[in-house]
Amino acid sequence: MAEASPRNPSRFLMSTRTKYEFRFGYSRAVRHGNVIRVAGTAGLREDGQVVSDDVVEQMRAALAIVKSAIEDLGGSLEDVIMTRVYVSDVHNIDSVAVVHGEVFSEIRPATTIVKVEFIDPRILVEIEAEAVYGVKKEKV
Repeated sequence: MAEASPRNPSRFLMSTRTKYEFRFGYSRAVRHGNVIRVAGTAGLREDGQVVSDDVVEQMRAALAIVKSAIEDLGGSLEDVIMTRVYVSDVHNIDSVAVVHGEVFSEIRPATTIVKVEFIDPRILVEIEAEAVYGVKKEKV
């Protein structure tokens, strides 16, 4: 659930209450003004374990967490302007891209996909997102 920052009334924090958020001192997502940023999000269950050893299932779970975080802070997936996807194996890029497209094919945010090594080797994919909400849509 989102909560106001004690130090800045324009800033709202959203936590999924994972051990990593508190251990490392970060929020799952932050809204400042009309900008929402979602931290790198893996497909983890509430107990911190990966949802599956399948990259597609991990990506779908991560996207569900991202969606929930953005909505808790007042936005929607339609407000997403940028995603960054991190994969541990380049052979998973096509599978991850298809799942990303299932969610974002009409929204079409700017997107980057990068190969990385995760701290937890069971994690196969993570996604970050940035959204701007409450802005009147203009035709270009």
